[in-house]
Amino acid sequence: MGEAAKTVIIEVERRNSTNDEPYFEKFEVPYRANMNVISALMEIRRNPVNMEGKKTTPVNWDMACLEEVCGACSMVINGKARQSCTALIDQLEQPIRLQPMKTFPVVRDLVIDRSRMFESLKKVKAWVPIDGTHDLGEGPRMPERKRQWAYELSKCITCGVCLEACPNVNEKSDFIGPAPLSQVRLFNAHPTGAMNRDERLNAIMGEGGLGSCSNSQNCVESCPKGIPLTTSIAALNRETTVQMFRNFFGSDRMVD
Repeated sequence: MGEAAKTVIIEVERRNSTNDEPYFEKFEVPYRANMNVISALMEIRRNPVNMEGKKTTPVNWDMACLEEVCGACSMVINGKARQSCTALIDQLEQPIRLQPMKTFPVVRDLVIDRSRMFESLKKVKAWVPIDGTHDLGEGPRMPERKRQWAYELSKCITCGVCLEACPNVNEKSDFIGPAPLSQVRLFNAHPTGAMNRDERLNAIMGEGGLGSCSNSQNCVESCPKGIPLTTSIAALNRETTVQMFRNFFGSDRMVD
């Protein structure tokens, strides 16, 4: 869309609560250069009148950083799950259709409940446990090559886009999804995090874990940060196989 355009047409899938039937409502907002989807939604909030000229309720959505870091503003834009803060109006076909991600329960309008993903991160212990009661000094060093690829995995912003894109993550499945799996690889690679390596691997060997991945590779195609999710899943397949034999035969090298 060029500078000559005067308005932007936004079509929003709305619902007042989780159990309500969804419906679409169209809005027309003034165009400005360099607008993104968030700024268009702000215009609707400023003047919540639909294209029929009827006063309506402001559209609800989540946002925080506006820099594609927090992951809060994830939604489906013209059929593709992505971050609305980096979705530029000039690069989108109109009318711009905004929908909530269906993998997660819809709270209201475009607001979703991502608890499913956060609970999965708890399940796999996606953190490095340390004793914070005293000064521990400098942390253990990592080889630079290992640190560099670990940094790529650490870019995850828990936006949920990869779960939305994955056909195996749905209301009939307990699959934890690509993001938590990749975090297992990240924290197992950390010198301190490796102390809980066997716990994490055992967690993803159970129900809803690695075995539920069908290798569709939709996740790596949709990730806004370009995280090599399928590479992590392949590596975890190898690691869980070794862990299975360790569990069966017993080993005193459970965390190396």
